[in-house]
Amino acid sequence: MRNFLAATAVSALMVFSAGVSLAQDALTADSVIATVNGTEITLGHVIVLRSQLPQEYQSLPDDVLFEGIIAQIIEQSLLADFAEANAEIPREVGLALENERRALYAAVQIEEIAARDVSDEAIQAAYDEQYGNLPAEPEFNASHILVETEEEAQALIVTLEGGADFAELAKEKSTGPSGPSGGELGWFGLGMMVEPFEEAVVDMEVGAISAPVNTQFGWHVLILNETRNKPAPTLEETRPALMDGLRQAAVEAEIAALKEGADISPPEDGIDPALMRDVSLLSK
Repeated sequence: MRNFLAATAVSALMVFSAGVSLAQDALTADSVIATVNGTEITLGHVIVLRSQLPQEYQSLPDDVLFEGIIAQIIEQSLLADFAEANAEIPREVGLALENERRALYAAVQIEEIAARDVSDEAIQAAYDEQYGNLPAEPEFNASHILVETEEEAQALIVTLEGGADFAELAKEKSTGPSGPSGGELGWFGLGMMVEPFEEAVVDMEVGAISAPVNTQFGWHVLILNETRNKPAPTLEETRPALMDGLRQAAVEAEIAALKEGADISPPEDGIDPALMRDVSLLSK
């Protein structure tokens, strides 16, 4: 968008010359605040244009922004009137206006449908459907000691079997970032660790020490501290996503119903999709 504030000073003179004088508390969206050759510019026009401005303009002082918007609308009105009276409007302009009208009306209808209340009963039903029969998802709590060679890993296992404390040995020997915290990795689920590491953990018993496990990071010695089934998210945690899903479903249902009752003739077979790239057709 061009810098519409450049004509602020001119716009201010044009507004004042229109002789507009309105009580602030009496203004509505339909209040006429300026005219251009008899065409009325309302407060509603200004409100809508301001809401569509790029973000960098939103922080400007209201007085500067207001005058700049008035200037923009005045200039656009003058140019539009001149074009209508003296120029042949390109076909693509008319087609673009039709597309824009469709898009705006569709957006309004979608917003209206999405704004409808979603009942607690519907949210509960959606929650039960998505999470009521959710299969148990295992999680694991493990620690590891990371070293460079298999021989070092085997030596660690011997030391651990001799009664050494795993956490203290990890602090002393591990080259991984978890070493200072005793090798603790916390809770993790399936798919969160590299495959050889995960395969070893899944097959272990709680409290057991693994054989050396090789990954791209080196050689690991693991201990499985604990397992659990990951709890399903609560209703409150999922409420926003559930509401979004129900609203989207309502929009899709409305569209489906409209299609059902509409007389729609889709494009016939044989139209080359590549024709949509041929802008020269607009001038024929």
